[in-house]
Amino acid sequence: MRPISPASLAPGRGYSNGLLAPPGRMLFVAGQVAWDADARIVSDDFATQFAKALENVVAVVREAGGEPKDVGQLTIYVKDKQSYLGAVAAVGAAYRAHMGKHFPAMALVEVKDLLDPGAQVEIQATAVIP
Repeated sequence: MRPISPASLAPGRGYSNGLLAPPGRMLFVAGQVAWDADARIVSDDFATQFAKALENVVAVVREAGGEPKDVGQLTIYVKDKQSYLGAVAAVGAAYRAHMGKHFPAMALVEVKDLLDPGAQVEIQATAVIP
């Protein structure tokens, strides 16, 4: 994927303004929360939930034959933006552990609630599998 960053926009910090995907198969990853294999939230800690939700996204991408670098877009839904900001260092470490230095186009959206009452974060993705 080739990053697209027009001179008229500020460069992304931890994300890309756009990514141009090569030909491939598109994979749409449903919103993933911090569920284990038994659909139980793994922790009450925001950063731990973020790490598990992202791990679950990457698991779907790998099952389809892709790698984290094939993710073109992430949408991160949080119930409390302040929880995200308060854990930003740990979230960044978790991100790098699962995605390396690949920064897709991203959006962070604060929402009123998520389907699982214990979930604090949900991550949805689009990938292009070569």
